[in-house]
Order: sequence, then C-alpha cells, then structure tokens
Amino acid sequence: MTGNHQTLALLLFSAFVAVTLAITTWVSRNRHGSAEEFYAGGRLFSPMENGFAIAGDYASAASFLGVPGLIALFGYDGVLYVVGFLVGWLVVLFLVAELVRNCGRFTLADVVAARMSERPVRIAAGTSSVTVSVLYLVAQMVGAGSLVALLLGRTGAAAQVWTVIGVGALMVIYVSLGGMRATTWIQIVKAVVLLGGTVALTVLVLARFHGDLDRLLLTAAARSGHGDAFLAPGLKYGGDWTARLDFISLGLALVLGTGGLPHILSRFYTVPTARAARRSALWSIGLIGAFYLMTIVLGFGAAALIGPEAVRRSNAAGNTAVPLLALDLGGGAASTGGTILFAVVAAVAFATILAVVAGITLASSASVAHDLYASLRRRGRRRHSEVAVARIAAVGIGVIAIALGLLARDLNVAFLVGLAFAVAASANLPVLLYSLFWRSFTTRGAVWAVYGGLIPALGLVVLSPVVSGSPDSLFPGVDFQYFPLQNPGLVSVPLGFLAGWLGTVTSAEPPDEAKHAETEVRSLTGAGAV
Repeated sequence: MTGNHQTLALLLFSAFVAVTLAITTWVSRNRHGSAEEFYAGGRLFSPMENGFAIAGDYASAASFLGVPGLIALFGYDGVLYVVGFLVGWLVVLFLVAELVRNCGRFTLADVVAARMSERPVRIAAGTSSVTVSVLYLVAQMVGAGSLVALLLGRTGAAAQVWTVIGVGALMVIYVSLGGMRATTWIQIVKAVVLLGGTVALTVLVLARFHGDLDRLLLTAAARSGHGDAFLAPGLKYGGDWTARLDFISLGLALVLGTGGLPHILSRFYTVPTARAARRSALWSIGLIGAFYLMTIVLGFGAAALIGPEAVRRSNAAGNTAVPLLALDLGGGAASTGGTILFAVVAAVAFATILAVVAGITLASSASVAHDLYASLRRRGRRRHSEVAVARIAAVGIGVIAIALGLLARDLNVAFLVGLAFAVAASANLPVLLYSLFWRSFTTRGAVWAVYGGLIPALGLVVLSPVVSGSPDSLFPGVDFQYFPLQNPGLVSVPLGFLAGWLGTVTSAEPPDEAKHAETEVRSLTGAGAV
C-alpha cells in the first residue's frame, strides 16, 4: 500500500477511535455505578436503538471480512455462512428474545438459575459463556491483524502483534469505563458506518456490471478457474463424505449457535420490556438481512474483479478480499478514488472489530462477575463490588484474547466464528431451551447439558484438522488429528441435548413444579420481570 493509503486510513480510523472514546468518557461521567447501569445500560434503550446495536454487535469482522473472502475463494459454498447467520435469527426471534428478557436480569445463567440450584448452574453457564466469548474474540483479533498487515504493507508478525494489542487495550477501556451504555452507542455508530460503507461498495459493484447480476456471477465463475462449479455446491464441502458432513455440521452450528451467544442474549436486557425485546429482534433481522445480502454481492464482486488467486496471494484465508475490492472499485492502487475507498473500508473494518470486541468483552466480564465470582467467592471474605470485578475481568479476558488471536492469525475469521457458534449451540442452547420448555428439567440436567456440550465441542476441535495434521492447521508440524471434521457441531450439539436429558432422568432430585410454573408464567407474560 502507498503512503497515501496508510495515512488516510489511519486518519479515518483515528477519527472513529476519537469519537468512541469521547462517547465512553461522556457516559463514564454520567453513570452512577450500579450493576444495572453497567450490565444493561439502565434498560433505557428503545427497540430501534437496540436493534441497531444488535446489528452492530452481530455483524462482526467475520461478516465484513471473512464471509466475502470465503465467497470469493469458494463461490456457492461460501454463501452457506450467510444462510446460517440469517436463519439463526429465527431461533432468536421465536424461541429466545422475549422469553429471555422476561426470565433473566443480566446473563444466560439468570434464566437457568431461576428454577435450579443456583451455585452449580451459575458456575457451569458462566464457564461456557466465557469460553464462547473468548473464541469469538479471537476471530476479531485475527481480523484486526490481517487488516493492519494489508494497510501497512507488512506481512511480518510485529505489525499484527501491535495491532492486536492496541485493539485489546481499546476494548478494555470501552468496557471498564463506559459499561453497557457506552458499548451500545459505539455499536449503534458502528452499525450506521458499516451499513453505509457496505451499501456504497455494493452499488459500485453493481454499477460496474450495469446492474446485471447474471453477468456478475458468470464473470466470477470464469475468473475463478473452476467454471460453473464455482456457482454450484461442493467446491469446498463436496469433495468426499467428510467434507459433506462438515458442511452439515457447520450449518447446524450457525443456525443453532446464534440463540446461545452471550453477547447477543445480554442485549435483550437493555430494553425496558419483553415486547421491546421482540421489536429489537425484528429491527435487527431487517438490518442484518440487508447487510448479509450485500456481502454476497461483495464476495462475488471480489471474485469477478480481483480474482481468487490475487485474494489468496494477499491473505491465504481470504480476509482481505473486501479492502482489495474497494481499491479496484475506486480506480486502482495509484488512484485518488482507490486511496479514499480503501481507507474508508479499512476504517469501517477497524470500527467493526472495535465495537464487536467491546460487546463480547462486556458480556464475558459480566459472566465472570455476576456468575462465577458470585458463586465461587468464599463465605466470610470481604465481598467486592460486582462492577469492580467485571472491570478487572475485562482486562484478563482481553489478555487471553490477544494471546490466542496472535496464535490463530492465519485462519479465516468466518471459520473461527463458526467454531464459537458450535460451542454456543452445544453448551448454551440446550440448557436454555430445556430450562424454558421442559417441566421436569433438574439441576443435574442443567449442569450436564452445559458440560456435555462444552467439553466434547472443545475436545473435538483440539483433535480436528484445525489444530494439527494438515498444512493449514495451527500446529502443522505435529499430528494428533483423530476427528475428521473441522466443525464439531454435528456431534457436540446432539451430545449437549442428550447429556441434559440423561442428567435429568438419572437425577434423584425431584423437579420443582412450582418454580417451573412460575418461570413459565413469567416468561410468557412478563409478570414479575425485572
């Protein structure tokens, strides 16, 4: 990249950082330090504001950088991510949003603990929530590293290391100073910026092909080197039975994982009522749906105008397809238009990463303080404020995410998010649905459902080609690959549901019918909701 690209992109990014830090500073001066203020922003946001914030939270680096990259490299098979991310919202809208808002206060564990023995359930759910959040954070860190390497024209580790550290430091500042209110406004600003940038790029791609989608797709297929196979299923996931099972496994994880993501569930506590939570989900579905439809155009546009080989040369996982596309749409590397458009896209991507990591860090630090600390604290010891513990936890989670992000920097960000979705679908969704809908569910069933999905999901990833046994794995020099699929969802999601059922039917504890009735009435009517 030329000096002009670097300077303009850094100026735009610095402007976004300055605005978001100003928001955080303003909010920190006007907060009163309560748990409700820190975790839920005082429950003062409107459905439209929260819908934009959810869209900002959900449309991550995986969506803006990873998905178009996968489509540019693998055509039709890359579109699976778009379908999975979108269909997952139907689970959220019809099964989760309103019921979770009525039953909980701040975290997933609140919903489950309403009718169970509190301590073991909070420890299990809190552990799972933190694990999912850290996996999701790693994807954002990888996106940040890929972007700065392209922006600065450097492929060395030093540029990526300092970028990841800088993003981690900023996310800790956002969360520890501003809490949910600052994080929400940052996400709203980011959603507007992201949607605006995506609309502009989509219009330019369609204008290049005079609005002819057929011509766009045919050009992409011809440029890909795969011909018509680029527009048909099977390029990435159709080689053999293992690849096809991986396709099913990924789809299952993406569709079911959204309803178990801690940072999405926590957003429904920022509105005053369950009805507002449902309307928030509707707003977010509209915004997210429009965004993902445009990412399809950007992915095929990158394949048609840049070519998969050029994308792969820049970044093997395809994470830089959109910045390269912006450069071409603006007139090329030496043009003023290319410089401006590339800088805008780089700044939007940085904004995306910063806003999403802030939301995830807040959700995971809330789980540490509200669930783990409150349950594991020794009795008789001086109790620290939950908000203070959450701020300390944000620092620790940031350090872990930075370290793992540097380790996984060569993997596609959309693929990494797929792993986080698999863990969420395996560990969080079974216990959530059982708690809301199964009258006989017990404490043992809840604990087994969480660990019965979490442990197999993580264990299968460790034993998969993602970690060892192939040239593209984290540790290519060793081989302890015993599980053939890259995504564990096909095995770990059923195991999570099975473990919850088995724990319940083998439990000596009788189900509390009265608490279930109370939870059912509260979830459906909102009576007694916080």
